[in-house]
Amino acid sequence: MAIDRAFAGRTFPAGEPYEVSRVKIAEFADAIGDPNPLYRDRAAAQTAGYPDVIAPPTFAIVVTMASSALAMADPGLGLNYAMVVHGEQRFEYSRQIMAGDVVTAQSTITEIKDAGRNVLLTTATEIRTVGGEHVVTAHSTLVERGGAGGSS
Repeated sequence: MAIDRAFAGRTFPAGEPYEVSRVKIAEFADAIGDPNPLYRDRAAAQTAGYPDVIAPPTFAIVVTMASSALAMADPGLGLNYAMVVHGEQRFEYSRQIMAGDVVTAQSTITEIKDAGRNVLLTTATEIRTVGGEHVVTAHSTLVERGGAGGSS
């Protein structure tokens, strides 16, 4: 089954709110091997001008995963996840994610296009506080290998 190109432009509902905790931020920083005290020490973060510890820039992926997974799992999309590799990830921040934030993520499939025999599926996931403040937009490109069926 080929990817349904009509999904380009489709926005999926926001998922459940995610409460960002100091523990989750520290665990993520440990996982990526980043010893920055702003990710663990509230006093250090406050000295740097933040109200609490901040998350590493790539922490946004933790929040976006559930939202983008809803989009990718839609059976009508026709994505063959067994053939998918992650092509690109970037983040556009309005401000840092901080401990105490309660955020939601809403994903939109922004583009579906062929690249040789592959299909590139790009999403934009907006992360906002439950009060509506924009925090970050995560842009992701997935590559479905062989999905286009054309020649390279």
